[in-house]
Amino acid sequence: MFLTKYKLKFLIALAASLLFFCCVAQQSKKRGLKDFYRNYFPVGVAINKRSLVGDELNLIKHNFNSLTAENAMKMTSLQPKEGVFNWSTADSIVGFAVKNKFKVRGHTLCWHNQTPEWMFLGANGEQVSKELLLQRLKIHIQTVVKRYRGKIYAWDVVNEAIDDNPNNYLRRSKWYEVLGEDYIAKAFEFAHEADPNAQLFYNDYNIERPDKMANVLRLLKSLKQKDVPIHGVGMQSHWSIFEPDQLALETAIQQYAALDLKIHITELDISVYPWEAQERKKRPDESEAFTAEMEQKQIDKYEMIFKVFRKYKDVIENVTFWNVSDRYSWLDFFPVSGRKNYPLLFNKNLQPKKAYWKIVNFKHN
Repeated sequence: MFLTKYKLKFLIALAASLLFFCCVAQQSKKRGLKDFYRNYFPVGVAINKRSLVGDELNLIKHNFNSLTAENAMKMTSLQPKEGVFNWSTADSIVGFAVKNKFKVRGHTLCWHNQTPEWMFLGANGEQVSKELLLQRLKIHIQTVVKRYRGKIYAWDVVNEAIDDNPNNYLRRSKWYEVLGEDYIAKAFEFAHEADPNAQLFYNDYNIERPDKMANVLRLLKSLKQKDVPIHGVGMQSHWSIFEPDQLALETAIQQYAALDLKIHITELDISVYPWEAQERKKRPDESEAFTAEMEQKQIDKYEMIFKVFRKYKDVIENVTFWNVSDRYSWLDFFPVSGRKNYPLLFNKNLQPKKAYWKIVNFKHN
C-alpha cells in the first residue's frame, strides 16, 4: 500500500522529532550538573577519602566543580593531639582538586563538635584558661589556613554557634563557656590574617526558620558592625521533603543578602523523613522503603529549591551537596542510626534519580 503524502509528511515529522529528542538525551548524558548550572554557580559535593578511589570518582568529575572535605578538615581529624597534625586525607583531597581544577571550600575551623578534648584542658586536666584556649585556637586556624592558602578559596570559619533554642542566642559550647562571644570574631580575625584573600563564612543549619534566623541575623550584624572580616553566610540546607517552603527560603535569602553577604548553600540534602534534632535508635516498625510518595515529594522539593537558587543567582555563589549518592549519606547514621535515607540526586547505583532530571530541565540562559 502506498503512503499518502500526508502520511509521509507525518512520518517524516515524527522521525525528525525522535531524532531531536535522541540528540537532546545524548547531550544531557554528556553534560553534568555543573554544566547545566555553569551560568549560575559552581556545584559542589562533600567527599571523603573513599570518594577518590572508588567508582564514584567518575561521577564526581562529571557532575561537580567544587569540593568540600566531609570530615578531613575538622579539628579532631587535623589535630588529634596538640601540635600533632594529620594532613594526609586533607592533602589528598586538595591535591586532587588542584589537579582537576575544582574549587575547594574548607570545612570547618571552629565547631563545638569534633573538637579534641585536649583543646579545652589545662596542663593538669583542669579547664583551660582563656588565654591558652585563644592561643590554641589561633595556632590551629593559622596553621591550617596557611597550609592551603591559594588553594582553598572559602572557609567555614565558625560552625553552628547559634543555639537551637531561640531564647538562648548563642550555643553554650566550651568555646563560649571559656571565651564568651568574642571567640567568634577572633576566629574570623585569625583566618583573615592567615589568608587575606580567602572568603570567610559563618555556617549553620535551619537558618531559614524565622526564630533561628533572627538570632543569626543578630550575630551577623554584630560582626559587621565590629568590622570583623566576614564575607558570607553558609546555609547548610539539611532539609527534608516537608520543609522549607518557598516563602521561608526566599525570605531567608533576601534577609542575608540585605547584609551585603555572599550566600553559599553548603551542605544540601533532602531527607525523606521529618526533621529530628536528637539522635535515637531505629524503631522496629520503621520502614526503609523509598516509596513513590517520598520520591514525588523529593522531586517537588528539589525542583522548588533550585528554581529559587536560579532566581537568586546574583547572591548565591555556590551550591554544595553533602555526599555524592544515596549509596552513602551521613543521614544513614543520624539522627536515626541504621535507618537508610535517600537524600541525594544519584541512587545507590550512581544513576541520576528523577529529581536530577527535574532540576536540569529548565530554560537555560
